[in-house]
Amino acid sequence: MDTYQIIPKEYEVLGELPDPFIFDNGKIIESKSEWQLRRKEIYKTAVEMQYGTIPPKPEFLEFEPLRDTYYDYCPYLVKTGTRENPLTFTMMLIRPLGEGPFPVVVDGDLCFKYPYDKEFISQFVNNGIALALFNRTDFAPDRKASGRNGQLYNAYPEYTFGALGAWAWGYSRCVDVLEQLKFIDKDCIAFTGHSRGGKAAMLAGVLDERAAIVNPNNSGAGSCGCYRVHMLADRTDGKEERNETLKDLSGNISFWMGPEILKYAECEQNLPFDEHFLKALVAPRVLLMTEADDDIWANPIGNFQTSLAAKEVYRFLDAEDNIFLHFRKGIHFHALDDLKTLIAVIKHTKSGEALPDGFGRVPISDIKPIYSWKCPEKKEGE
Repeated sequence: MDTYQIIPKEYEVLGELPDPFIFDNGKIIESKSEWQLRRKEIYKTAVEMQYGTIPPKPEFLEFEPLRDTYYDYCPYLVKTGTRENPLTFTMMLIRPLGEGPFPVVVDGDLCFKYPYDKEFISQFVNNGIALALFNRTDFAPDRKASGRNGQLYNAYPEYTFGALGAWAWGYSRCVDVLEQLKFIDKDCIAFTGHSRGGKAAMLAGVLDERAAIVNPNNSGAGSCGCYRVHMLADRTDGKEERNETLKDLSGNISFWMGPEILKYAECEQNLPFDEHFLKALVAPRVLLMTEADDDIWANPIGNFQTSLAAKEVYRFLDAEDNIFLHFRKGIHFHALDDLKTLIAVIKHTKSGEALPDGFGRVPISDIKPIYSWKCPEKKEGE
């Protein structure tokens, strides 16, 4: 039996997690029908304060396949954005044999080496799942020195989004294409990505409700972690590591974020939200967070805390079984075990297949929740 536990050597909590069930005017939400109104308020903080204002849907979208065959690998050239400042990118679509319709996983990490790994790709296609890969840096460069020079910045200069917002916007443009392909199951679209790509995938899943499954992998601060939790722990190899914080995000990678969040780098306790708000914006759709035991940088206990809190919202929306947190052994990487976990959730969501033994493993115990509120009672009849 696996008895490993993440035990913090230092654990600081900078205040209680804010209550997502209280409207800005102080009223407590009473019915599921009110959630969309409260969701709009949460969006203002968890999205616009954190990532900046996000560009709208494009004025146009055109695409064409760059190969005659539509099996195996097929690159699509996509042109979109505004008529005045159009942008282009390539989406690589790998599909299984057959007619479909196939579930599809959208991944913006084509700028990493691992998507070219045949074993990575085969995990999906061998399970009847298509894979749409794109290079998120086509939309905004991953370089602070580049400033706001990039295709999406040029197309929408009046918006305040950082690189994460630009990368997330790219996921939706892939879906715009996929929706027009007859062999894609439009009801089973999943978003994934690793590390900074996991942050982008999480934000993309919040912004685009066409994503039935949202799977950030090892995404940490500015995504699935918790700004109010600072921790230090030993990895299984004995190396001491701390978690990523808002102060880290406000340094050399500040261009990932929106301008407002950076003001709280030394006073996270004053934030009007934390990442349970972000997770709640995915509800009631499926949210799967895949993590690693030795990834202390990704703030495992902070993720655990905000997941507990977000589950209260899922419970309120009668979707408690749609939020998952799962840890594997290992380090900060998009491992094959992470892909297998995502595939299991896709099959479970699409056809009701049972989740594997050991699913939902969380090596954290004896940690008290850092919130005192709970899911309110709904009006009778809901």
